[in-house]
Amino acid sequence: MSQQISDHLEVDEYTLGLVGPDQEWAGTVADGGTVRTHTPPACWGPMITPEFRGGHEVTKPIAVEGASVGDAIAITIREIEVTSLATSTGTMAERTDAFGDDPFVDHVCPGCGQEWPETVIEGTGQDAVRCASCGENASPFAFDFGVTVVFDEDHEIAVTVDEETAHELGSRAEECIALPETSRQHPILVYGAGEMPGTLSHLRPFLGNVGTTPPIEMPDSHNAGDFGQSLIGASHDWGLEAADLEQRTDGHMDINEVRPGAVLICPVKVDGGGIYVGDMHANQGDGELALHTTDVSGWTEFDVEVIEGLDIDGPLLLPNVEDLPHIGSPFDDADRDRGQALATAYDIDIEETGPIQVIGSGETINAATENAFERAGTLLDMSEGEIRTRCTITGGVEIGRLPGMVQLTMLAPMDRLEERGIANLVRAQYDLE
Repeated sequence: MSQQISDHLEVDEYTLGLVGPDQEWAGTVADGGTVRTHTPPACWGPMITPEFRGGHEVTKPIAVEGASVGDAIAITIREIEVTSLATSTGTMAERTDAFGDDPFVDHVCPGCGQEWPETVIEGTGQDAVRCASCGENASPFAFDFGVTVVFDEDHEIAVTVDEETAHELGSRAEECIALPETSRQHPILVYGAGEMPGTLSHLRPFLGNVGTTPPIEMPDSHNAGDFGQSLIGASHDWGLEAADLEQRTDGHMDINEVRPGAVLICPVKVDGGGIYVGDMHANQGDGELALHTTDVSGWTEFDVEVIEGLDIDGPLLLPNVEDLPHIGSPFDDADRDRGQALATAYDIDIEETGPIQVIGSGETINAATENAFERAGTLLDMSEGEIRTRCTITGGVEIGRLPGMVQLTMLAPMDRLEERGIANLVRAQYDLE
């Protein structure tokens, strides 16, 4: 871990698809400092590049001054700037002869049998990724249904293009997807996907994989309770026992509210925290129903703050106020006046509350929700019955990603948040007195 501490740290180096304490560190940022990262697309590019050991290309881990195991780190996202001109996405098909247990992890050339083979691009199309040794199509993934989208200059609107245009963009894929110089992936634009042309979509960029380093090495796309299930009992180098998956930090969330203005609070499970960043998406609906979305290159800037002794198992999110469910939003002055009049009439004291979201993950949406109940109960020292009741009348559960990533929203008692040391963040985020 680098010992030189920077108030402002810029990072543009990435791993080959792994996160864990043995990865080379990118540097150390001061507590209260700012990080700026330049990241390549994370999902589809690494997925079709067999040299990768995981499904994403994320930054090397970043240490935060003074962060120790049992603390937490608040990441306040200030800016996300998309630099790609176009990208491709859709639903995936697996090429079973190009991997062992897991198409995201243990790649093998179906021609010569080389593990994690070096590959080259020949032309465009879904057979463009070729083994450098034998020339066989070595990509473990194809599109089952695929589209290519182009963005307007302000990255507010996208439109899908036809196959001819998709192949033209694919012929200059690195330029159009604005691949950073240090990236090692093949841009997914080379596939030339051209289905469903002429569809407009709104853009709202966010980060799909951002968080802290787990204490064991694992593929970056599998640092979550749903994707991580495929590691249990796997025969490759990153196979785990079920209990080992509890060491995850749920960095791979695909929660579309992790965008500028949001505060993400992450557990520290290795000294320094090891923040890593990647998987920028141009847009995505709740649930990420295609399992993938519009991966893009871009810049992210965020501030960091160490919260001593918070000792959480998974992330907390303080989204922008407009991203909260209506009944989980803070009360304005008129609401409080009406509420106080009602409470006075019944001789009741009103508790002070603030919005929080507890992230849960698991094999299914139900399992992820149970995980969020457990994490919320531990955080706030409440029974599951009270958590369920508070979430029902002051919040709810939202789907980040199928099959198993959720946000559990509630208006939490401020005295409990004071005890855990995060009331100041909640007050600042939602302009509470």
